[in-house]
Amino acid sequence: MSFSDDEIERYARHLVLAEIGGPGQQRLRAARVALVGVGGVGAPAALYLAAAGVGTLRLIDDDAVSLANLQRQILFAGADIGSAKVAAGAGRLTALNPHVTIEAAPERLTDASAGRLLDGCDLALDGTDDFATRFAVNAACVAAGIPLVSGALGRWSGQVGVFGGRPCYRCLVPDTPPDAETCARVGVVGALAGVVGSMAALEAIKLITGAGRALSGRLLIYDGLAGTARTVGVAADPACPVCG
Repeated sequence: MSFSDDEIERYARHLVLAEIGGPGQQRLRAARVALVGVGGVGAPAALYLAAAGVGTLRLIDDDAVSLANLQRQILFAGADIGSAKVAAGAGRLTALNPHVTIEAAPERLTDASAGRLLDGCDLALDGTDDFATRFAVNAACVAAGIPLVSGALGRWSGQVGVFGGRPCYRCLVPDTPPDAETCARVGVVGALAGVVGSMAALEAIKLITGAGRALSGRLLIYDGLAGTARTVGVAADPACPVCG
């Protein structure tokens, strides 16, 4: 695949990177990524994946933009309040990079719809905040044999992991935690969403281009209050209901 003059200038900083270069940028342009949840994690991740030149982004979310979103979901603006997130996001991402194809799926991903919504995608990035959806995304990715980048956040801390086959996300979280919390209930500092979303986008770019070492089978945990990060291994669970 050849690049237009506009693309050569747009992606110039990638093209001179030894780990990406022309071949890596071609892989980005050929990739199809599903973004499950266009919220705190998914919104900044979508911006960076579109800017990077990922060929097709499929936005999956049944929510509408609210005023409370704007504290951290920088994909949207005040004029978008009340609009479907996938529609508003598609407009912003197309304006950012017209070379990227945006597919809008204004629906909630469930066990029943996950296979259809991820069909044809090379990778899924999950930024949702409920475990039922996370479990459904994970199961569909394992069934389809595609990698899953998972990002989560709350209060001042966040985490990013990559799961491909074994271990899978259910090896890390076998069941819904009894003390599961949501950002709406416990709060979250807005800039943390940018940190975690950008980390998730970076992992997706590494997986697509083959650059570096992805967080496969590992979980990066970031503490925004302390300004520290650590990485822990995730072991495959022989009793996992999805990949065991």
